[in-house]
Order: sequence, then C-alpha cells, then structure tokens
Amino acid sequence: MTPTVRQARLDDADDVVAFAEQVWNERHDTVDYVPDVFASWVESDGPDQHTVVAEVDGTAAGLCQAVMLTDHEAWFQGMRVAPDHRGEGLGLAMVEHCFDWARERGATVGRNMVFSWNDAGLGQSVAAGFEPDTAFRFAHPEPRADATPDGPVTNDPAAAWSYWTASDARTHLSGLALDPDRAWALSELTRDRLDRLADEAAVFAVTADGTTGMACRTGTRPAPSGDGTVAEYAVGAWDDRDAAMALFDAIRADAGDLGVEGTRVLVPETPRHVAEAAAVRAELADWPDFVLAVDLTR
Repeated sequence: MTPTVRQARLDDADDVVAFAEQVWNERHDTVDYVPDVFASWVESDGPDQHTVVAEVDGTAAGLCQAVMLTDHEAWFQGMRVAPDHRGEGLGLAMVEHCFDWARERGATVGRNMVFSWNDAGLGQSVAAGFEPDTAFRFAHPEPRADATPDGPVTNDPAAAWSYWTASDARTHLSGLALDPDRAWALSELTRDRLDRLADEAAVFAVTADGTTGMACRTGTRPAPSGDGTVAEYAVGAWDDRDAAMALFDAIRADAGDLGVEGTRVLVPETPRHVAEAAAVRAELADWPDFVLAVDLTR
C-alpha cells in the first residue's frame, strides 16, 4: 500500500483526533497534545512550517509536522500513525517528505524529541534515519519572590556565554537549549540569542568565584496542565551543588517576581545534574526526554 502524503487540511481534524487519541491510550498519566493543536497547526502553516498527513483510501491515517527553527535547523514533531496502519510505511513516507521540504529551505540538520518511555516513537525515529543525540529533564523550582541567592547572580550574557561554551552541560546537550519561539523544540544556543534574551527576558550568570553557572529565561507560557502560567528557562548549567543552589534561587526569585504559578528549566540528563538539582529542592520531571538528530546533507 502506497500512502499519499499531502498538506494537512482542517477537514482532516476528525480523522487525526480519532487516531491521536489512541496513540498513548495505555498511559493514564499522559494525554496527547495533538488533538488540541491540530487546527492551529493547519491554520499557521506557511514558509517556515509544513504539516502533512498520510492519506489511505481517502482517510488521514498519519500526521507529521516540519518547522524551520533557524536558517539551518529543522524540527520535526507530531509524528503519529493510526494503530491500524502501523507497519505499512506511513511514518517513513511522511518523514522523507518533510526531510525534502526542510532541505529545500536550507536545513542541514533536523531534530525531533521523543519521551524516553515511548518505545514505538524511538524505534520509528531510528528507522526513519534519526540518530540519538542527547537527553534532558525538566526541573521545576517553585516560584518565590523572597528567594535570595547566596552570592552574586548577574544578568551578564558575556559571562553566561563564556561559561556555557566550556561547560560539560553544553557538551552533553550538543549545544542545544529550548528554542525561544517554539514550544517543545530545541535549537542551538548562540551568543546573539543570549544577548537578545538579556535585553528582552533574563540571563543569569553565577559569579561568586569566577563564573560557575548560567541560565536564561525565554518567556512565559501556559502550563502544560492548562493550570496557570509557567516561566520557561531554556537551559540551566552549573559547576557544583553550591552553584546550583545560587542559580535555582535566582530562578525562584525571578519567577516569583513574574507572578507565575510554575517554572520549567531544561537541565542535562546526567547523574550529576539531576542529583544536584534534586539536592537543591528543585522538583524534577518523572522521566527524561530524548533528542534525536539527522544529517540532512546526506
């Protein structure tokens, strides 16, 4: 069976919602976001975004979206295949279509993100040409306007950049951090981006004895649970427990001043970073997320 891969339309919504609601139905702690975003994806498609479905016998039986994050970085997300059509090549057909679309726009690398528990998604990604790249976890320090870092933490993008470039966090994360413009996407953290965030949002450099940690806030977003607003921090990196405490207290105070209900800080999924985040009382997500990458020049 050869599926037809085409641009998604609003009248595909019933088909897409029907199969998306079945994809993770065995997990009672996770709800698929696709039914909530499909219409907005279709309506916002344009030069930098492309949403497709795989059509079989007149019915949409698969979904995938490609997004250009920068002039050379593409992000692929929302890959879903109806359970009744798994193993028929729909996922591969959609991904190859999206790879071609991204190449035509100058992308040299493409990435996606898969929950670490999603065995089917990981296998499908590797089969489509992605290779494991990095892993991260979200930390959720509680907003507290009265939090006071033990030591200086400054809004200094130069110090933050110098620390980031030499950090084990950058090495582990392949230089990636949360994209400032796209929720649930990662792109390369650059000096220009840090300069912009220092002006428009916030950058944190822990400078008690040299620079020993950094983070940056990209903005605020509705909480994934739909309950209130969270402040989103693209990455957190630090040398040791003391630096982690100063950094997370600065984030707590920043979020408290913003009046948000929660926070989301991307941290490297290494034993040290996860353990030290826990040690300074930053609540951690239950599982890590995996990022996979594909060389689009091949």
